[in-house]
Amino acid sequence: MLTIAYIGNGKSTNRYHLPFSTKLKDKIKIKTIYSPTQKNDWARLPDVNYTSDINELLDDPEIQLVVVSTPSHLHYSYGKMILEHGKNALVEKPFAETSAEAKELFELAEKKGLLIQCYQNRRFDSDFLTVQKVIESGVLGEILEVEMHYDYFRPEVPEGTSSFSRSASYLYGHGCHTIDQVLSYFGNPEKIHYDVRQLLGTGRMNDYFDLDFYYDTLKVSVKSSYFRLKERPSFVVYGKKGVFVKQTKDRQEEHLKMFYMPENKDFGIDLPEHYGVLTYVDEEGSYHEEKVISEVGDYSRIYEGLYETIINGKEKIVKDEETIRQMEILEAGIQEIKD
Repeated sequence: MLTIAYIGNGKSTNRYHLPFSTKLKDKIKIKTIYSPTQKNDWARLPDVNYTSDINELLDDPEIQLVVVSTPSHLHYSYGKMILEHGKNALVEKPFAETSAEAKELFELAEKKGLLIQCYQNRRFDSDFLTVQKVIESGVLGEILEVEMHYDYFRPEVPEGTSSFSRSASYLYGHGCHTIDQVLSYFGNPEKIHYDVRQLLGTGRMNDYFDLDFYYDTLKVSVKSSYFRLKERPSFVVYGKKGVFVKQTKDRQEEHLKMFYMPENKDFGIDLPEHYGVLTYVDEEGSYHEEKVISEVGDYSRIYEGLYETIINGKEKIVKDEETIRQMEILEAGIQEIKD
């Protein structure tokens, strides 16, 4: 068993972590959850120690892995603290505020013979996995362009924010999802074009970004806005022989917000109306348009990977260099903002 603990007992821990770590009952034991204030906003797990004394976690020799699920400006300091106490760490995204901080944490982990990794659960989104399946089928031919969108219509968020903050920026808070997907599947780009904006004016919140990643003839675009009353498709993939459009996002978050949990067999599963549409011309010149059954997303695969790495010595799912490169991209992008 892999014995783990959590720093933080808010929405992130209870919505995006515990439903997936508790799913692996034969591999993972949750022992302690630390929060400086002990509120009862979330239902407590049986047989778990809830504490406001962080030393109960750090000084417990049974705990092998500590998960940092706190506001992002605390990720670096808690990650360092965990490593210094001889424990492995899983840190929510964005992993740190700078690439220098990320490098320091990875160097410290290596020095101590420990693991520290970023929680890139969005690698296991249904829509992203389905796009990979379509690309690898070859029916689109050579891939020329990929568009990835992560849109909201939440104008009250930027309108209610009167100052600029890097850690609270849209690029840092949401770009960390899609940028990691790009790096994990397509690799490190040859060049990047950045368009990072404050739509409400200078000195306000970063509420829009549009990044283009170039790989020889392929361009992968990551676009997000807080002001999209009608969301753009989650993915559009253009190849020489056709196009694949996945309109809707992975449904795991949708179900979690309704407290519909992974123990349900249809958790996160797309219905036919959510399937993407594949349109292509085959080698005989015949036109095809068909729906593609979505792959099943599963955020517990991150915890499966951690178990295999820490207990069985297998390679990390999220590589150190991928996390460092993402931090470099976030840093470069946010330089577009003039506060």
